[in-house]
Amino acid sequence: MPDYIKFVESVKLKTGIDLAAYKEAQMRRRLTSLYEKKGYKNFVEFYQALDKDRDLMNEFLDRMTINVSEFYRNGKRWEVLQHKIFPKLLSENKRLKIWSAACSTGEEPYTTAMVLSNYVPLSQISVNATDLDENAIQRAKIGIYPERSLAEVPEDMKLKYFEQQGQFFKVDDAIKKTAHFKKHNLLKDTYEKNYDLIICRNVMIYFTEEAKDKIYHNFSESLRSGGILFVGSTEQIFNPSKYGFETEDTFFYRKK
Repeated sequence: MPDYIKFVESVKLKTGIDLAAYKEAQMRRRLTSLYEKKGYKNFVEFYQALDKDRDLMNEFLDRMTINVSEFYRNGKRWEVLQHKIFPKLLSENKRLKIWSAACSTGEEPYTTAMVLSNYVPLSQISVNATDLDENAIQRAKIGIYPERSLAEVPEDMKLKYFEQQGQFFKVDDAIKKTAHFKKHNLLKDTYEKNYDLIICRNVMIYFTEEAKDKIYHNFSESLRSGGILFVGSTEQIFNPSKYGFETEDTFFYRKK
């Protein structure tokens, strides 16, 4: 146990990333399997190697940030966004300020642009897309995905916004231009203000309750009054009023 605590402290000093904010059992298991696969005996050896090897550090960050994503994930929720949430937001503000937080490899911000394109020309859509993992951001900017990532994409959107390249699909350049990617640490970095919509799905499950509490408070402060937080389908907020939210729909919360 002490070697893991030391590892957590060292990683925080080197990268600014606080592993203590993640559920310990899950994180230890994930990282132990990585260092054993690489031939290290413990966290001390593993950190010494990370400190010297940039590629290993990138692989460690990849493993830590759990990049699992797909377009239109949990499709029914995106239908609610399209048919209920966006019309209401657009009635209040024609140019929406949108943030896709912990966006992984880009499927989520690109899906957001596709859904919003039903109402607004792509040239008028802008989505801030952030993640902790620079490798994931680079893959997002390239915009090429395996077929399994498109399993829930409506057929008309697939034909309109993707080009098949062998076993892979490339997202259309007009969609790519809507997303503005940058690195951001939800636990450490400042949050921009006055968002109409913040989407943060399928990442909060990995955080401790204390870390979640901090992030939800920050999201609330980051939204304008009447703005919406859209969370993942295992991440229902059971006490939304604690953060100044009221339930708008299942997994959608409106800031009061």
